[in-house]
Parts: sequence; structure tokens; C-alpha cells
Amino acid sequence: MKKRLITMMITGLLAVSSILSGCSASNGNADKAATNKNIEITFWHSMAGKNGEAITKMVNDFNASHKNIKVNAEFQGKYDDSINKLKSAEKGNSAPDVMQVYDIGTKFMIDSKWAVPMQSFIDEEKFDTSTLEPNLLGYYTVNKKLYSMPFNSSTPILYYNKDAFKEAGIDPNNPPKTFSELEEDAKKLIKKDASGKITRYGFSMAIYGWLFEQFIIKQGKDYANNGNGRKAQTTAVAFDKNGAGLKVLDEWKKLVDSGYAGNFGRNEDDTENAFIAGKTAMYIESTADLGSDLKSIGGRFELGTAALPSFDGIKDGGVSIGGASLWALDNKDKDKQKAAWEFIKFMVSPNEQAYWNTQTGYFPVTKKAYDVQSFKDNLKKNPQFQTAIDQLHASPTTAKGALMSVFPEARQTIEGEIEKMLQHSETPEQAIKNAASSINSAIKSYNDSNK
Repeated sequence: MKKRLITMMITGLLAVSSILSGCSASNGNADKAATNKNIEITFWHSMAGKNGEAITKMVNDFNASHKNIKVNAEFQGKYDDSINKLKSAEKGNSAPDVMQVYDIGTKFMIDSKWAVPMQSFIDEEKFDTSTLEPNLLGYYTVNKKLYSMPFNSSTPILYYNKDAFKEAGIDPNNPPKTFSELEEDAKKLIKKDASGKITRYGFSMAIYGWLFEQFIIKQGKDYANNGNGRKAQTTAVAFDKNGAGLKVLDEWKKLVDSGYAGNFGRNEDDTENAFIAGKTAMYIESTADLGSDLKSIGGRFELGTAALPSFDGIKDGGVSIGGASLWALDNKDKDKQKAAWEFIKFMVSPNEQAYWNTQTGYFPVTKKAYDVQSFKDNLKKNPQFQTAIDQLHASPTTAKGALMSVFPEARQTIEGEIEKMLQHSETPEQAIKNAASSINSAIKSYNDSNK
């Protein structure tokens, strides 16, 4: 804390971006221009709980170190809720100045033309992006233009109970790397009471469309055509034609039907809570769960983390980032836009990203954060945080999610079909066919109305 206060006193009115290596002196000029008069900007975010507390502290730190800029942070609910509120706000000319938007909202935000691309600020200031993680920049870069600043970036990882592994005779330092190994371990980890009732499943995974998408990328395949919508506008999904979608659902169904894996539904919190309570020995979720999991578990059992399991006999295609990025809304006020840029730079500066990582589990946007002492101390205390970073660096730059303006609806469609499949009301083949048909119809409708 003492170091953080000293840092804020030193920076004063200077641009926080000067903390980033290689930034030119023009950064200071940009901050000066942004602080000629008192400016208030609004920041909409979707972080609740422990993550929300971290956001609040970071915003307060910014306000304390920038006397002429005040950021008003406002929680807008979950990602879907916040983007729907943005749509209403834009109609009423009451949009925020900075907006946290989830990854799958990227194409919609680009098409809406509601935001000033980050590239505009970067080019004007000659801001050095070389210290930022290339895989993160790659996701939000479209046609060689960075549209938003990566902020809370995550990938899915495997969480597992090391104590349960030891109890089942499984090496706690050798977690499953493939689905076949996952099934084998889950079988050993399952527990039943005297009546035969299952008291602990070996594995569980929420019915979450993001995980479906990640397992397609893991196979090195595309979710949508035209290079996942990055070479040209998406006109249809690809997961039904390239076999990747069926592969995911076959494995998913096999695990649940075996009885070794529990199905706790579409609410991700229910699966996470089951793991924390010891009702399942392994689960797959975002790295963003790590901070809260460690706090909730306490010393009741040792938490292990591992890379997302792959498929047998298939070359590992890596993982794509999830989470969200920061967008500067075009509210036609140049002073506010400059202030928004100063705030965004602050939020991705090394010290702030090191703090953000230690509090949440989202990995740092900037590689410079790895040199911050608080990051090093946290990693030494909680080595579980290293998994996400290693997985990110091991993933090829080609591992990028698809760009579709109807992605939120598509994700809901996929989840509905998986739910039906696990309830035995349709086969994996039917689920894929129905999902593709529904999503393709939505894509066509959107494309036709936006010609």
C-alpha cells in the first residue's frame, strides 16, 4: 500500500501511461490537454462482488491521482444487461464515456459506430502497445485497427480439489490433460453414501456457451465461416460443417451420461458453489473465478488449477480470451474523450493490472505487470495464478474467437440446445443442427437489415 501511495504522489498530473515502458513524452502532453479544466466522466461496468470491490478501488485511485478528472463508476448488471442499457442510452443521448463490453459484443460495437476506436488515441499519441499482451490485442484488433482496450481478460481453466485427488489415489500434481483422462479421473473421484446416493461428482461444467466456443478453438477449428468473421462478414456458423461442434457435444454428453459428471444447469454460480462445497472434485470455468474461489475455500482443501483439457488425437489449438474490454464512447466531447483515454491507460498500467490480477484471477493486460512486486508476491503465495498466464502464452495467435453481431443470441441458443441434449430430449446431432439453423437465421436477418 505504501508503494502504491508513493507512486500516486509521484505521478500527480502526469499521464499514468508514462509508467508503461517506451511511451513517448507526448503522453504527458495528452494528460495536460485533458486536465485544463475539471472534467467528469461516467464509467459503466459489470463487475460485482470481489471483482466489483477491486474496480471501485482502482477508480478511487485514479481520482485521487488526477485532480482535474473525476470518474463516476456505475455498475450496470451483467454483460447482457449493460449492453442492452447502452442501446437505450444511445437512443436517449445518455451513454457513458467509458464502457466495459464483453468479448462477444465486439462486432456489435464496431458496427454501431458508437465508439472512438482505441487506434485513434494510440496513433495520435504514438502510444507504445508493444508491452501489451499480443494475444489480447489480437482479439480486439479488426482490419489492423484496435477498437477497444483489453481489460479483464480470461481463459477457461480446470479447477480441481487436490485433497480429493490424494484421497482417490490420483497424483494431485498430474491433472487430466485430455477428455479421456478427465473421464478416468472423474470415475475415481465420485463418492456415494451408504444408500448409493452421489455425494460428490468427479467433474462438472456449467451449460455455458463460452465453453462450447472454447472447445471448438481447442480443436483448431472455427465457430463461424469467413475465418471466424475476421476475413469477411460472417454469413453462417461453421461448427456444424467442420465437425467441431458435434465433437464437443459428444464428449459433454458422454461425461454426464456416465454418471461421473454432475449437471448443475446454466447458472455458472451453481457449478462453482458445488465445487467450493465439495460436491464436485473438478470443474471448468473462467480464470476470473480464482480469486473468489481461494477466498471461499479458505483452508478446507488445497485448490489446484490446470490448462483446459484437450481432445484425444487432436492437435491442441489453444484457447481464446474471454472477459471484456474498455470502449471509449463517442459523445462528441473532445475533452471527455481525452479524459476517458487517460482513465483507460491508467486501468491497464502495470501497477493497476498487477493489483487487478491478484484480486480477481484475470491475467494482466500488460507484460510489465509481471515485474511488479505485488504480482510476484501473490504468485509466490498462490501459484495457481500461473496457469492462466502459461496457457495464454502457449496459445497461438490464431486462437481468436468469432466476430458476430448476433453472438449474444447465438450463445443463448447453444445453451438451450445443450440443455435439451443433457435432458435426453434430443441427440447431439439434432442439437447441433437446430442450433446452426437458428443462429444462421439470426445472422441472415441481421446482415439483411444492415446492408
